Amino acid sequence: MVWNWDLIFAMVVPSVGGWAGALSMRGEVSSPDGKAWYEQLRKPSWTPPNWLFAPTWIVLYTAMGYASYLIYNDCGGFTDEGTFPLGLYIAQLLLNWLWTPVFFKLHQMGWAFFHMCVLDGVAMACVASFLLVNKLAALCLVPYLGWLAFATCLNYACWQMNRADDQEPIKQ
Repeated sequence: MVWNWDLIFAMVVPSVGGWAGALSMRGEVSSPDGKAWYEQLRKPSWTPPNWLFAPTWIVLYTAMGYASYLIYNDCGGFTDEGTFPLGLYIAQLLLNWLWTPVFFKLHQMGWAFFHMCVLDGVAMACVASFLLVNKLAALCLVPYLGWLAFATCLNYACWQMNRADDQEPIKQ
């Protein structure tokens, strides 16, 4: 069996960055009862259970990596044709990874929402640029755009529900 190392690399890198961000939050406890900051927040009733986030991101990151591989392969790497779409891909991936510490480590829900809005825009531009090169690559990112839209709404709702200075975040 011949391994396609470019494909494997492209599909693993997004998850590695995501897991690095998640691991940096381990031990993030900010209350006497030992509950993590996020667990104490008021959240909307439509907040998914915590266990759903990891498998969702694994699928999304894998699809993102596959899409980037298709673009890289079709454009012959970072050539004139590939520089712009792959540059947008890298930019949105870095924004994606950096959102986690802004929200979870720094507890800056307002800045995280602004950050997420920028990420949404760059991700949409990335998908549009992928569409010009490879339709399948663009389609691979459609679920990601949907999840980003949902996550943006969730970020905004959490921010609004917990922003009163005189209220302490509470668990639902």
